[in-house]
Order: sequence, then structure tokens, then C-alpha cells
Amino acid sequence: MTGPLGVAIVGCGNISHQYLGNLASFPGVRVVACADLDRARAEEVAARYGVPMAAAPEEAISHPDVELVINLTVPSAHAEVALAAVLAGRHVYNEKPFTVDRESGAELVEAAASAGVLLGSAPDTFLGAGLQTAARLVAEGAIGTPLTALTLFQSPGPESWHPSPEFFFQPGAGPLFDMGPYYLTALVTLFGPAERVAAVGRRARDERVIGSGPRAGTRFPAVVPTHTTALLEFAAGQAATMIFSFDSPLRRAGFIEITGTEATMRVPDPNTFGGEVRLRRTGDEEWVPAPTTGTEAGRGLGVLDMAQAIREGRAHRATGELGLHVLDTMIAVAESAERAEFVKIASTCPVPAPLPEGWDPAEIRFG
Repeated sequence: MTGPLGVAIVGCGNISHQYLGNLASFPGVRVVACADLDRARAEEVAARYGVPMAAAPEEAISHPDVELVINLTVPSAHAEVALAAVLAGRHVYNEKPFTVDRESGAELVEAAASAGVLLGSAPDTFLGAGLQTAARLVAEGAIGTPLTALTLFQSPGPESWHPSPEFFFQPGAGPLFDMGPYYLTALVTLFGPAERVAAVGRRARDERVIGSGPRAGTRFPAVVPTHTTALLEFAAGQAATMIFSFDSPLRRAGFIEITGTEATMRVPDPNTFGGEVRLRRTGDEEWVPAPTTGTEAGRGLGVLDMAQAIREGRAHRATGELGLHVLDTMIAVAESAERAEFVKIASTCPVPAPLPEGWDPAEIRFG
């Protein structure tokens, strides 16, 4: 086929607005349908962004003009919705986490391979200028041999601002599964796949209170660890210390430092597509900014790269294998915290290729 790739949004929650706003500026894709179990919500979102069809998920997946399904449902539904799309012969891009367990993730990867369709996974922030620049500098030897990483994400939790935050505190979420994909994906693109992990987990309290919206004041249970500290070892030998917390009055997000034999590199927030890369070499008294190049177009870059891969018959970058390896790593972190022992990570994945220099979403067209 030629022309813009037809896509459907399945799941019209908060994150769908970021995707729809960005995808409208990419001439290489065309949003054909918005779908949600709540039909009224699908209709509202479709009308807001000028999408021609509002539908139930199964209707959108089977629409003849839909080639790729962007699965923005809640984590517990990722595997079911994605598998239905794959079995219908559609390419799929899943929001993070890839699924909520290894078995469904592996089944999904195998099903996509059997069906001959591409499978993608968020986050695609590593395709933005900030992380692309960081990966290029590491590959060029700007910090010498990479040795270690330190990452921090700390906050009081999302219940203060999110009107329906319960899912953040259920299996498949918590700070590890909610924010971990950004930090782990960034490290895998810089170091390669992880190999083993040790971790501890804590939960400050068993109940949270919604702080905004029409249900403000409503109490709900927190059943997963809300603070996790992990020590990861990568197959290539590097080590990383990582903290993910919804229990900290001190907000500290987007912190990644990579230390090498010749310099330390401050990497931009992996939940963004831009940001400044800074280097501090041995003997330096101040951080030195590095020139940042690439796109900062935002969420949907992974979808566009998939669309280009589909039209050109090549591999894409935000792959299902990458998403599954990050999921496997997060589950290993949770298992280590529960067992109080190192846990081996069985999966692996290819390191994503860098984007071509000058890759511009506004210039990518087909036919």
C-alpha cells in the first residue's frame, strides 16, 4: 500500500490527547478511528481531533482502512487488545508497560511473528533528540568506556493530580511499572540488555486519597510497592542504581547520570523528547553542554517509525522485543524485592539503531 498509514487509537484516556495532537502533524500517518469501551468518550475525542470514526474497539480493529492499532488501554488490557489486533492482521503499537506479565508478552511477540505483522512498544522517547544525542555520544566514546548509571524518580504519587489514579497502585503499575519503562528503555539503548537484578520494595501506606476532580477525597487501596530501589547488571558489564518512588515529599524526576572512564554524562529526562545533554570530564569544574540534534516532536515517533518500516519493508526501532525485555526486567526487579535475592533476566533484545541524521517527522510521506 501507499499513502499515509491508517491507524486506530484504542483507548481514549488522558494519554490519547498527546498522541492525537502529534499524529495530526505527521503526514505519514492518518488516524482513521478512535475507539473506547465508553462510546461517548470515543465520540468526544474523535470530534475534538477531527477523526472520522468513533467506535467500539473491535469495530476499529476490523476497519478495512486500519493498518496499525495504537493500543492506549489500561495496562491490564494491553495483551488482550493487542492480541486481537494481531490476529486480525493489524500491526500494533502498545503503550507501556508492554503487558503485565511475561507469559502474555511472549505470546504476543510470537503471535505477531507468526502473523507477519510488526509489534511496537512505548516508550518512544529514546527516539527524541535528547536520548539520541546521548546514545551517539556514548557510541563515539565521549565518556570513554561506560561503567555505571544512576537514575532517580521520586514523587508523592499521582493521586494528587490524576482524577482516576487507582490503576497506578494496582498490579502492572506502581512507580516501577509506570515510570520504569522510560528509565530502563533509556539504559538499554545506551548499555544494551540487562542480565540480573537485586532490589528492595516498600509501601508507605496501604490506602491513598484522590486529590482532584469530581471524586476528590475518595479513598482507595494501594496494593503494590510504592518505593523500589534496584541494582542492575547489564550483559556488557555495566551496573545501574535505580530508584522509583511514589512516597517522597521531595519531587525529583528525569535524573540519569552515566559515568564512564573519561567523563560523566547527564542525560535528559527519559520521559521527554528533548533536553540538554551535559558532560563533565575529569578535571572539569562545571558541566559542559553538548550540541543536541534530532527531533522533539513528541509521542508518536515510534508509531511513525513503524509506519515508515511497514512502507519500506525494514525493521523498526521501538520493537516488541525491546518492550518485552524491559517488562521482563521490571518483573525481575519486583521478584527480587519479594525474594530478597538476585534474579536473572532471561530475555534479551537488539539495541535500537540510531535514527538517520536529519530524520524529520514533518517530511516523511509515502506515495
